[in-house]
Amino acid sequence: MGNPKGFMTIKKKEAGYRPAHERITDFSEVEQTLNSDDRKLQAARCMDCGVPFCHWACPVSNRMPEWQDLLFKGRWKDAIDSLQSTNDFPEFTGRICPAPCEQACVLNLDKDSVTIRENEAAIVEYAFEHGYIKAEKITRNGKSVAVIGGGPAGMAAANQLNKKGYKVTLFEKDNAIGGLLRFGIPDFKLNKSIIDRRLQVMGEEGIEFKVSTEVGKDITGAEIMKQFDAVCITIGAQQARDLPVEGRDISGVHFAMDFLGQQNHINRGDEVAPEEIISAKGKNVLVIGGGDTGSDCVGTSIRQHAASVTQIEILPQPPETDNPDTPWPYWPNTLRTSSSHKEGCERRWSLATKKFIADKNGNLEGVEVVEVVWGKDDQGKFTMKEVGKPEIIKAELVTLAMGFVSPIHEGLCDELGLDYDARGNVKIDPSTQQASVAKVFAAGDAAVGASLVVRAIDSGRKAAQQIDNYLSK
Repeated sequence: MGNPKGFMTIKKKEAGYRPAHERITDFSEVEQTLNSDDRKLQAARCMDCGVPFCHWACPVSNRMPEWQDLLFKGRWKDAIDSLQSTNDFPEFTGRICPAPCEQACVLNLDKDSVTIRENEAAIVEYAFEHGYIKAEKITRNGKSVAVIGGGPAGMAAANQLNKKGYKVTLFEKDNAIGGLLRFGIPDFKLNKSIIDRRLQVMGEEGIEFKVSTEVGKDITGAEIMKQFDAVCITIGAQQARDLPVEGRDISGVHFAMDFLGQQNHINRGDEVAPEEIISAKGKNVLVIGGGDTGSDCVGTSIRQHAASVTQIEILPQPPETDNPDTPWPYWPNTLRTSSSHKEGCERRWSLATKKFIADKNGNLEGVEVVEVVWGKDDQGKFTMKEVGKPEIIKAELVTLAMGFVSPIHEGLCDELGLDYDARGNVKIDPSTQQASVAKVFAAGDAAVGASLVVRAIDSGRKAAQQIDNYLSK
């Protein structure tokens, strides 16, 4: 703890966002950065608590007090070494993680937490700029592993396995590695050059990337099983939750990932047929789903020059500050307002969708919704009840952002004969992350359901360790 009075004498300073009137005209990252001197001061606010709840709350167990102190002392190389000892990709989490560590920070008892996430991003950016992150020479052990799915879990598993000496091939069905980092999260939250920069290092270290290759279709699962000593499935939970109400098949109703992914493809210069383009330009947009994916749809719609954007959620509006049901240091269920919301969006809660309404040409023109109230039945189970009369929200474009159900079973998973758990995820032994088929492992959302990028990275790291244990016997 370099400055024992830092938290008392130095005020919290966040980088903040670019001005809204400027950022809505492009897809560049919305967050600004502080200079190195400011970052050192912010790191000095860390109290090096006897019980580091920040570390407890972090899925990858980052040692925050350690690298905050190193940052404060200007020991940038040591700081990045500490950071990367637990997290393969701090440049991703430093931008898009919701930072449960900050919610668990002791200073957050006064709503004045250390700027942990921004400090993390500052360290890794300094490290890249000064050449601290570069390809290492790997000694091979003669064994090979296929990692199927190029998202954060797959990238982390591949990175760790490669460093352990395995010949790793990372398969991705899309035309670039990254998964939802690349084709789900908008560029204004994560510039894709950040992914490419890391992939260059991974490639120089010997990882082979095979894109536009869907295992189970372009190459069979049987061939993969024959070619590799072990297989790690990291295909994500891409089966989106649908809304099977009247009018669901009307033109103008789309899954959020189809909308977001297409914009990211366009941003990277990929060709999209004009008749397939999903555009919010000049339209009244309704986003159904109140989470992060819904927020991303809001920001993307605004950048596409929507006439209006409304976001609705079936659950009640959470408290704006403290929630007694989720006290510190737990992740609080409170109202969150993203940079996209601040750009211009009407938000409503406790609304259930009844049906989609088409105009005389068969195109979407409105959505019928009704207010609901929530309560508990005799068994303590939450139930909802409709109240009042239905209303119609004008909309020519709807994005369904209600979460994800499970990995897609058709193709690779079914071909390999994998077992699924009660929620449809690939069933694994939690202690080994091994699936029901010999030498097959699973990690990330495919194994545990849709979750945070930081949890996917942690799961990929753990799967790599278990694969190493398995192949080292």
